[in-house]
Amino acid sequence: MLVLLLGMGRVATAQDIPVYPPPAPLDTAGLGKSDAQTFANSQVVGMGPSKGLIVKYERIPGNFSIRSSGVGGVPDYRTDVSKNANLVIKAYAPLLNHPHLKLVLGLNYDRQEYQFREPATSDQYGLYGNIENKGLSIIGAQLAVIRPVDAVHWYLFRTKTELNGDYNSDELDINNYLKVTSEFIYGWKRSSTFAWGLGVQLGYVLGRQSIYPVLVYNRTFNPRWGVEALFPARVLVRRNLSPTSLLFAGYEVVSNNYNLKLRNTFPTPNNPAVRALELRQIDVKFRLRYEHELLSFLWTGVEAGYRYNYEFNAFDRTDNTRDRIINSQLGGTPYASLDLFIVPPRKLLQKAERSRK
Repeated sequence: MLVLLLGMGRVATAQDIPVYPPPAPLDTAGLGKSDAQTFANSQVVGMGPSKGLIVKYERIPGNFSIRSSGVGGVPDYRTDVSKNANLVIKAYAPLLNHPHLKLVLGLNYDRQEYQFREPATSDQYGLYGNIENKGLSIIGAQLAVIRPVDAVHWYLFRTKTELNGDYNSDELDINNYLKVTSEFIYGWKRSSTFAWGLGVQLGYVLGRQSIYPVLVYNRTFNPRWGVEALFPARVLVRRNLSPTSLLFAGYEVVSNNYNLKLRNTFPTPNNPAVRALELRQIDVKFRLRYEHELLSFLWTGVEAGYRYNYEFNAFDRTDNTRDRIINSQLGGTPYASLDLFIVPPRKLLQKAERSRK
């Protein structure tokens, strides 16, 4: 798919074609925008407005299966998931917004809940009993440093710290749940409609912490069509329906890495004292998304698609051995989500645009 998109880029029209809506001063990842004729950045005209505050609720309807096979004598387990819901809240704010240097602070909260048709007690199968009683939470903060070098070159450094796991507010231990990711991307702004970059990320997209390459590819081919990619994690084809409506289609790899502190030890033949697990979840979502302006500062997003679970495995982290003790996979299923996000008001963007001229 990426090869096809790169080929489409060769027949793009002139650089200053009229596309909409114009990108806002800061995008959702903190990559930023300044005058395209003076300072380079990863944004291209035609991309949607920046998101300052996002509230999203995702739900997977109906029942789907979960099948677990134990390793080293751990018993197998099968049941159906009767509920899987996810609440996400994100906020982004600029700390510094100079033409040659931008700092963006981001905060996020994510809570994922599971309910099982036949819930297991901790003595039977501690993994699922623990998840159903507590849920899975993420609290995080990130800092992005964006450096537009000149009219062509830009780079981004971002680091994020998160507390991932099944903790409650009265038992939060930072050392038990801390996860750190970081990335560096160096890019080129070829025109107001084409920007790309290469980099590396130290993160958990593949389940465990590892280093892997990143390709940024943002391009607007004409007033209606474009592509926004952070390969291999996400590739989206964009259709600009109107100045206030956008349609996206593509895929996204969603990976979560949770630390679980079991209430009761997990019974295993080889090690009966497993007290902590690391749960690695990797999903591939095939997405169709629609975004629409409700007010000058408020947009909504509606998304639907199909989720394919690649991994839902548990590893023993009682003594940091990281031995795999459970292989699991969730059944494929459709999903839907609804979100609201606040963007810079149009008058503020128009004022900022006039001040740059």
